[in-house]
Amino acid sequence: MQKSAFKKSKLSLRFFFRHYPGLIYILKWTLFSLIIGSFIGSASAGFLISLDWVTNFREDHIWMIAFLPVAGLLIGLLYHYYGRNVEAGNNLLIDNIHNPKEIIPLRMAPFVYLGTIITHLFGGSAGREGTAIQMAGSIADQFSKPFRLSSSDRKILLIAAVAGGFGSVFGTPLAGAIFGMEFFLLGRIRYNAIFPAFLTAAIADWVTKLWQAKHTHYHIDFVPELSLPNLLYAIIAGLIFGICAATFSKLMHKTSDIFRTKITYPPLRLVVGGIIVAAAVFLMGSTKYIGLGIPVIEESFSNQLPSYDFALKMIFTIITLSAGFKGGEVTPLFFIGATLGNALALFIPLPLALLSGMGFVAVFAGATNTPIACTIMAIELFGVECGVYVAVACVVSYLLSGNTSIYKNQQIGQAKNPRFTSLEGKRISDL
Repeated sequence: MQKSAFKKSKLSLRFFFRHYPGLIYILKWTLFSLIIGSFIGSASAGFLISLDWVTNFREDHIWMIAFLPVAGLLIGLLYHYYGRNVEAGNNLLIDNIHNPKEIIPLRMAPFVYLGTIITHLFGGSAGREGTAIQMAGSIADQFSKPFRLSSSDRKILLIAAVAGGFGSVFGTPLAGAIFGMEFFLLGRIRYNAIFPAFLTAAIADWVTKLWQAKHTHYHIDFVPELSLPNLLYAIIAGLIFGICAATFSKLMHKTSDIFRTKITYPPLRLVVGGIIVAAAVFLMGSTKYIGLGIPVIEESFSNQLPSYDFALKMIFTIITLSAGFKGGEVTPLFFIGATLGNALALFIPLPLALLSGMGFVAVFAGATNTPIACTIMAIELFGVECGVYVAVACVVSYLLSGNTSIYKNQQIGQAKNPRFTSLEGKRISDL
C-alpha cells in the first residue's frame, strides 16, 4: 500500500511539473536567490557601514588627503601584481553575462572593497555602485559550480547578482532589478531573468536593512500639475542632462586613454592622479567635491547652490577614476545631475527640488543607457508624484547621449536611432 501510494504521488508530481514547467523554474530560482541575496545583502551592509565610517574619519582628519598619492600607489600595486584578472571590474561582469567563460575570481570582492575604502579614506572622488556590483557578481558566481548551472543559467545568476548589489547598496530593489537586466545590453531586456533579478534584489535589500546599514533619503516637497509648458520644460532639462551625461562618458574614456598612453606603469597613474586631486583640494580649501558628496546632494534639493558645482565634481571624479582609483561612477553622477538640475532652476521655471531630482537620475540614465531603471529609482527615492517628469527627463537624456556609456563593454542590442540598426551587436567601445 505504501509503495503504491508513493508511486501515485510520484506520478502526480511528474504530471504536475509537466503541465506547469514554470513551477520548477520558480522553485529553483527562489532557492538560488535566497542564498546569493543573503550573501550580497550582507556584503553590501558591511561595505556601506565601512564607507560611512571612513568618510567621517577623513572629514575629521583632513590631513589624510595629502597621502592620496601614496594610497593610490598601494591600490595600483595590489591590482598590478595580484589583480590583473579582475581589474576590468564592471566590464568583466558584462563580458561574462554576454559570453560566460571562467568563473569570476572571488578575489574581485575583497580587492574592490579594499580599493574603494582606501580611495574614500584618503579623499578620492568616487561612488559605490561599482564596488557593490563587483562584490555581488564575484560572490554569486562562486555558486555556479555547486549549483551546476548551465551557461544560460549562469548569465541569469550574474544578472540577478548585479540587481542585488545595486538594489541593496542604494535601498532601491525595484530599480536594482531593472538595472541588472538593462545595463549590459542597450535596448533589450532578458525576460527570463526577471524573476531572479527582482527576488534577489528584494532579498539583498532586506538583508542589508537587517544589518541596519543606512541609506540616504531625499525629498521633493512639491510637484506641479502636468501641463504642456511643464512637459516642455522637462524635455529641455532632459536635453541638457543628456549633453552632460555624454560629456562625462566621453571625457572619462578620453582621460583614461591619456593616463594609459602617457604613463605606462599602471601604479604610477594613481600616484599622478592622487597628486592632482589632493593638490586641488588643498588649493580650493574644500572637501566638497571628493568622496560621495552626499551632503551636497541633499542640500541641492533645498538650497540654491553655485552653478559650477556639477562641473567641478565632474572634473574631480574623472581624474580619480581615470587614474585607476576604485569605486563607482553612479553616486558622483547623482551629485553632478542633482547640482546641474539645481543650476537649471535659475532659468527653467520648475521647482528646485524637482529639477534636482530629475537631474539626479537623468544624467545617470544618459551615462549608463538605463532610462527605465532610473525612472523606477526616482519613484522609489522621491515618490510616485514626480514619475512623469523624471521619466521624460530620463528618456530624453538617454536618447540624446547617443551611443556612449561609462561601461565600455556594454553592447548595443537595439540602436537608439532605427536608421543605425547596423550598430546592433557592437560594443560601445568599438564605436
